[in-house]
Amino acid sequence: MNNAAIGILMLETNFPRLMGDIGHKDTWNFPVHFRAVSGASAQKVVHHDPRKLFDAFVGVGRELIADGCSGITTSCGFLGLMQEELKDALGVPFASSSLMQLPWIEAILPSGQEAGVLTISEERLSAAHLHASGARGTTAIAGLPKTGVFAEAIFKDKDHMDIAACKRETCEAAERLVSTHPNVGAIVLECTNLGPYAANIKDATGRPVYSIVSFLNWFQSGLTPPRFQVDKLND
Repeated sequence: MNNAAIGILMLETNFPRLMGDIGHKDTWNFPVHFRAVSGASAQKVVHHDPRKLFDAFVGVGRELIADGCSGITTSCGFLGLMQEELKDALGVPFASSSLMQLPWIEAILPSGQEAGVLTISEERLSAAHLHASGARGTTAIAGLPKTGVFAEAIFKDKDHMDIAACKRETCEAAERLVSTHPNVGAIVLECTNLGPYAANIKDATGRPVYSIVSFLNWFQSGLTPPRFQVDKLND
């Protein structure tokens, strides 16, 4: 064990993980502990009912807690569907999905603006997922192309990925989101594999972009607060 505060429940995958992806160790400037959940593929979690895997997620989560992790998260935003059930079963702080940032972000946006979501699957991301994550069921959503390079790399679990094409697809989808919904003042990336493209999306849309990276940096800041020297005043 690496003294990690955060344990990450990983899907079973082989596709490449870039820096900025939840599963790339160099994404984090603090230690994390990864552990895969047997049988939990991206296909099963997004296109089927992830609640059928509940016991498997609980079992691996408890292993991470036994190893010393004081907070647990997951590597798929669609698992927000089980936020309530998993946090109660695990008994420690549990941050299931980057979608949980939506209410916070809307609280800081000017009146008349709202947060929108960029997701790997517009078809499968439902109001139920949003409600379970504490967000509005009417939140504006745009998805990556169903037969695009990015989605196929994830759902077919390919061992290679055309990064330039993925960058282009994500930016085009984000531009469609803000074009269709001009009141979207900030974007939340549902998919934990979209983090590598957050800065590109910001450049393309001019909107702030929040991802699993922003979410877990916040999560970590409470689990292991920075320690400051406070025994004397500055001169």
